[in-house]
Amino acid sequence: MEKKTKSKILVVGGSGYLGKRIVKASLAQGHPTYVLQRPEMGLDIDKLQMLLSFKQQGAHLIPGSFSDHQSIVDAVKQVDVVISTMSGVHFRSHNLLLQLKLVDAIKQAGNVKRFLPSEFGIDPARMGHALEPGRVTFDEKMTVRKAIENAGIPFTYVSSNCFAGYFVGSLSQLGTLIPPVESIRLYGDGNVKAIYVNEDDIATYTIKAVDDPRTLNKTIYIRPPENILSQKELVGVWEKLIGKELRKSSISAEDFLASMKGKVLKLKLTRPIVEFDYFVIRMI
Repeated sequence: MEKKTKSKILVVGGSGYLGKRIVKASLAQGHPTYVLQRPEMGLDIDKLQMLLSFKQQGAHLIPGSFSDHQSIVDAVKQVDVVISTMSGVHFRSHNLLLQLKLVDAIKQAGNVKRFLPSEFGIDPARMGHALEPGRVTFDEKMTVRKAIENAGIPFTYVSSNCFAGYFVGSLSQLGTLIPPVESIRLYGDGNVKAIYVNEDDIATYTIKAVDDPRTLNKTIYIRPPENILSQKELVGVWEKLIGKELRKSSISAEDFLASMKGKVLKLKLTRPIVEFDYFVIRMI
């Protein structure tokens, strides 16, 4: 039986937090892998060395700049699939414009079989109830989705909810990435469930989706059942590991929101789990 050729994949934002994992997963799964090398990287030696290491592993570096539309079109014409991993933390305004420019380039190129925009967190289509300032991020992601669909570009949206690297180690405490050893603050009663997914797993299943016909023009929810935990359950796992019980206090929703006034949130808020109708990938 003839072996199916794997799609050529272009990663935009390949030196970023999730992007570097997407590149590695693409290479590991045998895809011809291309990484956009942008001059905006400037003098960031760490990112340059990372890109060069990708090249040594077999990736192709393609020069391109969002200030030169044709260079992005030319890059897109070399591949079958485009994955954008430009940082969601800095998604507002500037990155929204970059995403829309990328959509325009893909539309003009006319050859892309699948586009995966920079999402990977909570599904913005189900966050109409979100409060400001977090609401802006979801609204802007929906703007990108509308542009993709209006342009008739084949797509796959990936929703993986909470990045484990940011939320598990800190037991969902804000302002830190390491777990407390004396006391913990719970949000409300600490029983609301959230989905925590390892970033390497997100990358692996994202790449698995690009050639899967079941994921075409669909939203994928990566939600392994064992990774659906409440904050209290996370704390319980940590307490078992360190052999002691943490002092616990709680903060109400009202007090939490009041404490956020005037601050810029760099946080994906969680909410109770509901059953979704779309195609779901469960990790083994």
